[in-house]
Amino acid sequence: MTLADLGWNEAFEKEFAPFYKKGWTPARLIRDNKITLGALIVEDESFEEVEVVTSGKVYHDAATDAELPAVGDWVALELGGEDSDTVIRARLSRQTCFSRKAAGNSAEEQVIAANVSIVVVVTDAGSDFNLRRMERYFAVINRSGSKAVVLVNKSDLFTPAENKEAIEAIQALNPDADVHSTSAVKRVGGLKVLRDLYLRPGVSMAFIGSSGVGKSALINKLLGDEFQWTSEVNEVTGKGRHTTTARELMVLKKGGIIIDNPGIKEVQMWTDETTLRERFIDIENLASQCKFHDCKHGKDTGCAIRAAVENGTLDAERYQGFLKLDDEIAKLRKQRKKRQMTVERRNKRDHKVKARNRVDRIEIENDLKPRA
Repeated sequence: MTLADLGWNEAFEKEFAPFYKKGWTPARLIRDNKITLGALIVEDESFEEVEVVTSGKVYHDAATDAELPAVGDWVALELGGEDSDTVIRARLSRQTCFSRKAAGNSAEEQVIAANVSIVVVVTDAGSDFNLRRMERYFAVINRSGSKAVVLVNKSDLFTPAENKEAIEAIQALNPDADVHSTSAVKRVGGLKVLRDLYLRPGVSMAFIGSSGVGKSALINKLLGDEFQWTSEVNEVTGKGRHTTTARELMVLKKGGIIIDNPGIKEVQMWTDETTLRERFIDIENLASQCKFHDCKHGKDTGCAIRAAVENGTLDAERYQGFLKLDDEIAKLRKQRKKRQMTVERRNKRDHKVKARNRVDRIEIENDLKPRA
């Protein structure tokens, strides 16, 4: 086993050069234990897992939580001993970063996985099938720099026509994505595709999707054993129990790296207007044909988008999905600005407090000096 099997490349090697001189060790983070993190290093041509903590400097240098070390990151470790911790002294630059807006009202970015080449979305042709949510997945995957692959799982539970219709609809949303039908239970379809086309030594692949769509079952088959805890499917909801609860990176024996993620209930946007426009270029082109440049695409005269919806050339649900995403991005932009203003005010206040304390300390020291 080598660092290359973990995804190491020339760019990481070049960036790490100064850290070698300090005696630090390259490692890839594989698990977030909340307080500590799990990391893999190479010792005697084999992988060794170590528990690590983040140094105060790394915490201090991170402007946001998203800049702190996360699963998939490459880091520089100062190895500890029996009585000392192994410490993360630096995080290397991310070559890709798959993230979303943290759930709830937060304006924070949540990193799902770093340095991932491929993001696999697992869905099915039944209750989980949702094109609007798939649009959101594609938007954040596109921003991350990763390739999108979609597995329409549980194909054994649906008719060939239902599976085909789901695949064609998803493919129409993103012609650049690879979409496959699969059944983890029957061991057909996408599993072979993943092994034959995507999984290679050093290639990192993240799995995402709603709880109960079969991500853990698919990963179990790839691993060759019951690495993830799965249970029977509820006959009423059609969803499995005891699915993944923590983000984790796992190296396959035959080559390739997979990152499992907890079921994602919310796919709130962490992207920008440029990415959104790229994903909805058809709507953008229509908007350019409106009679007035400030058209609100409602009851305005000469609205090309409304005309396209009315004559059936533009799907009404797709357009509503675009408006919702656009609104979310606008709200997120306001939240970011508000948070930035709060941070700036806090920094100014802290600076004033430190300056005042420094003056007070100098005055006290002067008072304590012996008089001539």
